[in-house]
Amino acid sequence: MSEAESSAISLTEQRLGKLDAMKARGIDPYPVRFSGKEDIHTLRVTHFGADNSLTPAEDVQPVTTAGRVVAIRDMGKAQFLQIQDQNGKIQLYAGNKTLSEEDYFVLRNLDLGDIIGIKGKPFRTKTGEPTIHADELKILSKNLAPLPVVKEKDGETYDGISDIELRYRQRYIDLAVNADARATFALRSAILREIRDLLHARGFMEVETPMMQAIASGAAARPFTTHHNALDIDLYMRIAPELYLKRLIVGGYEKVFEMNRNFRNEGISTKHNPEFTMIEIYQAYADYHTMMELTQDIFETLAVKLLGSTEIPYGEHTISLKKPWKKVEYLESIKEATGLDFAKFLGEENPSAAEAKKMAASVGLKADGLHTFWEVVDLAFSEKVEPNLIQPTIVMHYPKAISPLAKSIPGNPHLVERFEPYITGREMGNAFSELNDPLEQERRFNEQAAQKESGAEETMATDDDFVTALKVGMPPTGGLGIGIDRLVMLFANKASIKDVILFPLLRPNK
Repeated sequence: MSEAESSAISLTEQRLGKLDAMKARGIDPYPVRFSGKEDIHTLRVTHFGADNSLTPAEDVQPVTTAGRVVAIRDMGKAQFLQIQDQNGKIQLYAGNKTLSEEDYFVLRNLDLGDIIGIKGKPFRTKTGEPTIHADELKILSKNLAPLPVVKEKDGETYDGISDIELRYRQRYIDLAVNADARATFALRSAILREIRDLLHARGFMEVETPMMQAIASGAAARPFTTHHNALDIDLYMRIAPELYLKRLIVGGYEKVFEMNRNFRNEGISTKHNPEFTMIEIYQAYADYHTMMELTQDIFETLAVKLLGSTEIPYGEHTISLKKPWKKVEYLESIKEATGLDFAKFLGEENPSAAEAKKMAASVGLKADGLHTFWEVVDLAFSEKVEPNLIQPTIVMHYPKAISPLAKSIPGNPHLVERFEPYITGREMGNAFSELNDPLEQERRFNEQAAQKESGAEETMATDDDFVTALKVGMPPTGGLGIGIDRLVMLFANKASIKDVILFPLLRPNK
């Protein structure tokens, strides 16, 4: 047993002893309720001012609040404590002169991490620190698993949780001691709220579509498979809600969106988690230009409302989200970065994958595991172009062969009206002028099926009912998907997707 493990066991045993001592005196260390709690941040603003300039009057009424004990300073028969709740921290002063005998016993048996409730009057100490003089103090939850001690100075954490995996695996510990983590997920919640508000204000309706589907389509990805016992059928966890949402446009709704969870049975990285959140948005009588404007509006509005500026920090960069964003052509960007001219193959029905691999190899790319010409082209984009797209950039006009749900550019049948926004070297979304020709959609699905037979596993699955829906008639439509997790990474200045997902998928701890 290591010294650290031995110390942890010793601390736990001490706390168990205090727990038993409380019970022996008839004190419930886990009471059913605590009524009347006031938010600490609101309490501070009310009694000490938003700028911390007020001094509470001597006849101020007592306040009631609660939180986790994060600091204890013993002064003999009295103690200074610091407690925190979701929105703030405040200092407490408590001693035997005002507390009852039972409450004083609780005070003397407190540990860091305990959750307590107090009632008392706000005042300032001689050093000017906003404080509550506790007249009542109740234990609400005894901490039996000592928390890491995180040191702060001038509001900045300088000794956080060094075990990164602990933060992800036991997020409750991370949130309990790490103000930055709490702020990140509060920001995530605010982002979701603001996006919904923006769309509702523009007349969009929020809807829900199935997460278990008989056909995994709407994206090129490997699905997770499950089985429905009563129907005795295999089902797939949703890889995208797109085809269901477009069915709603067929049905007559003109503006719909879904904040959706998707599941893709693929790799895990700083940019990928198998379970992730997207928003997908569809607007009838619109096109990809409409979606370009909406994309920029969403990012710009979020930046101004939540961060106060369109200029936001990310790593060593300052990202400007002010529109209009730079626009580049997909194939032209590859040619500019590598010298490879893949556009000359656009008219060929089945361009050679071997030829594409040879071209890729000339710029140091290995494409051995890929099966089609356009998969190799997309590898060249991902490796040679994408990492350099730091400032907001709209990459547009993709080959039809890798865009089976998008409408072709009038006069150029080999390219489609599609764009993807890139920021900090990451794809942030995907948007089309949606294909609404049912016969062309059926041909595209058949082409995808042929690619799958050639070995390309991540191709679009055929959905015959969706083709039937298009035969009923879908108006010209613009569609947009934005990855919420990556968006939060940008706004929270985080390099890993695990930092913005409360409970990211990890290998089980043995």
